[in-house]
Amino acid sequence: MKKLLVLVLLLSVAFVKAEEKKYGKSITLKEKTSISTILSDPAKFDGKTVLVEGKIVGVCQEMGCWLDLAGIKEGEKIRVKVKDGDIVFPKNGKGKTALVEGVVSKVEPVTTAHKDKKEGAKDECATTAVYQIQGIGAVIK
Repeated sequence: MKKLLVLVLLLSVAFVKAEEKKYGKSITLKEKTSISTILSDPAKFDGKTVLVEGKIVGVCQEMGCWLDLAGIKEGEKIRVKVKDGDIVFPKNGKGKTALVEGVVSKVEPVTTAHKDKKEGAKDECATTAVYQIQGIGAVIK
């Protein structure tokens, strides 16, 4: 009976691991940083390697070169970008959970024009710093 129980446990562990797919390098960090924590003060994490986990809410449908992970707050997300061809995320990954290790980095600021510009007014624009994670390795469950 004990042998049967051990066999069942081993098979169930193997089945669970089979559902996980690894991308890029192996994950080395043990402690996770929440996406919310990073987004609350991204400059504090700039250049630091982090481990994040979240639901995939978007994936590049052309080359699989990025994915967006949701934070715990409504509408909160961070992009994980990889060099084209280094890692190819699955295009059908939306809705799955990803564990990602990478370096937080500031990307070119995004400038947006105000939509409520009045005729004759000066063109006022807002510049927002954008941060993303340069992916090193990932596990998608």
